[in-house]
This record gives sequence, structure tokens and C-alpha cells, in this order.
Amino acid sequence: MSLENNINNFNEIVSETNAKLVAVSKTKPEALIQEAYDLGVRVFGENKAQELARKHENLPKDIEWHMIGHLQSNKVKYIAPFVSLIHAVDSLKLLKEINKQALKQSRTINCLLQIYIADEETKFGLSPEELQPLIQSEELKILENIKIVGLMGMATNTSNLDKIRLEFRSLKQLFDKLAASDLPTNVIMQELSMGMSGDYQIAIEEGSTLIRVGSAIFGERNYTT
Repeated sequence: MSLENNINNFNEIVSETNAKLVAVSKTKPEALIQEAYDLGVRVFGENKAQELARKHENLPKDIEWHMIGHLQSNKVKYIAPFVSLIHAVDSLKLLKEINKQALKQSRTINCLLQIYIADEETKFGLSPEELQPLIQSEELKILENIKIVGLMGMATNTSNLDKIRLEFRSLKQLFDKLAASDLPTNVIMQELSMGMSGDYQIAIEEGSTLIRVGSAIFGERNYTT
């Protein structure tokens, strides 16, 4: 299918749900991102800070850029001036650095806490047991230039759809539990980022509000930047 058909297909899918589409443009050339933009896409996700900064510089300024990959503290400065949402925050140390760089830019940066739900050692994230102490810590409460707006998770890379569903369901249950609790002023449970090209349908069924879709829109990686 063509890029236009793929985008129209996902627009139809998300229009019937509470989910929003993040078009994962990592490794894709700026010309292709511009083509998707011209077809109406406004939210793009990247996984490397410096590549994201370069694309932001060269592409339309009303694009909403999401950082969806593992972010090192020393890379935050490249995206702090403009990034709309950082999906994969997995430590207080990283939150402090995001807050520091956001303060320099006189802005507040929205973040999602990444929760480890997969049965894979290669995945990053906080354990569910680590989440509540972090959210209620005094160190987090004083960070005035970040706002935690939800959670993010990646399911196990498996063909077992029941396993994927259970992992997404466990994250939604954690999200709902937090949403019903007494949270600090800089924490709100608003977004739940889960689901990629291979499992977005299950993610939507289990309550995702942000699906991160790359290959199902742009095709498999066959471009260079």
C-alpha cells in the first residue's frame, strides 16, 4: 500500500478510538517525513536525540515531536528546547536532567514513565514496585519544569498474542490505579503509550491512548538518513 493509503487507514482506526497516532519516523529521510506531513500527519516519534534535533531544525515547526527511545542524560540538551513528549523516562536521574534543561529553556517538558512489562532482559523501564516510591518521592515533587503525564510500556516481542494482551492489560491496571490515587501536582495519568506496528490493535483494545507506529506506515527500514 502507498504511504497515503497507510496514513488514511490509521486515521480511520484512531478516529474510532481514544488512541492517537505517533508516526515513528526514526531512520526515515526528511523528504519522507515531509510527505507524511503534507498528508496531514503532525505527530512524529524519533529514538535518537541528535537526529531528532536535526529533523526539527529542517522540517515544519508545527510538528509535534515525541522522543520515544531510550534517552541518555547527556543527550537531553539537544531536544529540550522543542520536544513535546518524552516517552521512555526510566529513572529519577533522567527526570532531574530533563527538569534542569527545561528550566534553561523556561518551559515545562511532558514525560511518560516507562514501565518494564516485557519478559525480555533487553527492555528498559521501572518495575511496578519502583513506580510508587518514585512518584511519591520528595525529590520528584520539587521538579517544577517537568510534568509526568502518564505511562509507557513495550510488550514482549513474541507471537503469543495472549501474552502481549496480558502485559498491556497489567500496564493499564497500573495506570488506572495511579489515576485513582493521590498524586503530586506534577503528575497526572493522562496518556498511556503502548502498541507498535505489530501489536497496536491489541494495545488499543487494552486502553492505549498513544500508538507508536513506524513500519506499518512507512514500510520496513530501507532508507538512509
